[in-house]
Amino acid sequence: MYVVVRIRGDVHVRPEIKNTLRMLRLHKVNHCVVLDETPHYYGMIKKAKDYIAWGKLDSEALTNLLSLRGRLEGGKRLTPEHLNECGLKSISDFAKAVCDGDAKLSDVPKLKPVFRLHPPRKGHRGIKKTVAEGGELGLHEDIGALLKKMR
Repeated sequence: MYVVVRIRGDVHVRPEIKNTLRMLRLHKVNHCVVLDETPHYYGMIKKAKDYIAWGKLDSEALTNLLSLRGRLEGGKRLTPEHLNECGLKSISDFAKAVCDGDAKLSDVPKLKPVFRLHPPRKGHRGIKKTVAEGGELGLHEDIGALLKKMR
């Protein structure tokens, strides 16, 4: 699973990149989505690489993301009680199943596909440079650290 976080805004963005970000459901800064590892999504990520941070998702980071930022329709929090009603055990078991490919986020009815994150604590390292250059854009080996800063 990939997790993608939008870092930069809409000003002076080429229309094809803006359209790609819209298809990824990244309409605003600090929005986050979880995507399957398909060649189509990978191509879209590569096209928008100058505006997003992305990386491979592990079950611990997904557990934190679902428990802190998971929302249902109407703005209600995702709770273990709601998962029990859907036939799932707990948030951590569901996150592990999603990361293993046994379940999907769409298995939980009314779960919003976009996670709205806070700006990072202590700020970004830079939104115009890649990770290799000391910034935030591009592929993160440990995306969980960025998600933890943006909890």
